[in-house]
Amino acid sequence: MKVAVVLFPGSNCEVDTKYAFDLLGCDTQIVWHKEDKIDADLIVLPGGFSYGDYLRTAAIAKFSPAMKAVVEHAKKGGYVLGICNGFQMLLELGLLPGAMRRNESMSFISKYQPLKVVANSNKFLSNLEVGEIVNIPVAHGEGNYFTDDKTLKEMYQNEQVLLKYCDEKGNDVNINGSIDSIAGICDKSKKIFGLMPHPERACEKILNSDDGLKMLKGLVW
Repeated sequence: MKVAVVLFPGSNCEVDTKYAFDLLGCDTQIVWHKEDKIDADLIVLPGGFSYGDYLRTAAIAKFSPAMKAVVEHAKKGGYVLGICNGFQMLLELGLLPGAMRRNESMSFISKYQPLKVVANSNKFLSNLEVGEIVNIPVAHGEGNYFTDDKTLKEMYQNEQVLLKYCDEKGNDVNINGSIDSIAGICDKSKKIFGLMPHPERACEKILNSDDGLKMLKGLVW
């Protein structure tokens, strides 16, 4: 399986992301953002601070030539995963519903955080059970996900809300102000995924958790 990880000026998770998919046996390449054609089964937009987060997160990155390839890939039914800054890019592109705002606390959050699986009728979380709790790092200053009530209702009906922030017992915990404590979503086709937590940073027991590898493995065939 071919995986392309798109590197932008300011990205800082591209190597970790490549390493995670290499562990899963994928043919993984890091692709510079000026490439407007990408040959891959899965395109991953990694975390970091593309273009220094100027204007607002991902506002400049969405104009990179590689985004043309991402949109074309998505239109053809290809799989796309956006992690943290990559999630913000997918929102800016309109490939996922909603928008991202500054954390409610106005502070950067960096820690391991329990997440609860809300829906698994998709490849990404197909190895997990609904209600299962995983331990995944978060690191963001603008992770406050928002959408309007009508869209939110439709997302629940379509099982597009995938992950929520929670405590160790599975009770919702709102760490950044996100509506309904949402940590990850997908589009209606269930082929485009975005989440603020970093599964690529939780791929080995020595890193305190390998729950992230279990998540990413669902996207591998």
